[in-house]
Amino acid sequence: VQLQASGGGLVQAGDSLRLSCAASRRTFSSYSMGWFRRAPGKEREFVAIINWNGRTRYREDVKARFTISRDNDKNTVYLQMNTLKPEDTGVYYCAAGPWPLATLNVNSWGQGTQVTVSS
Repeated sequence: VQLQASGGGLVQAGDSLRLSCAASRRTFSSYSMGWFRRAPGKEREFVAIINWNGRTRYREDVKARFTISRDNDKNTVYLQMNTLKPEDTGVYYCAAGPWPLATLNVNSWGQGTQVTVSS
């Protein structure tokens, strides 16, 4: 499956952004989807994942601020990010694979979209 991420940008602390990731295949609904990020100088890390029927998991420091969702009719997964902090800065990647999705078992990666949060 090919993934195309969009929606990143430069915002101020406290602002919101919504990332989108469009998938190319009709079998999208059978994949678990997720968002990962790579902060400057750090390894890529898990942010949020969602399985085919809407079950979700989040990293602890975004749980109260971010929401992952999916629209299987549109082959698209979203990440709504509220109350952004400078430490949320990084390149955000969408991914597809089996549940529970993790860095090591991703089948497909999107190209990444930059999120920069200024203080």
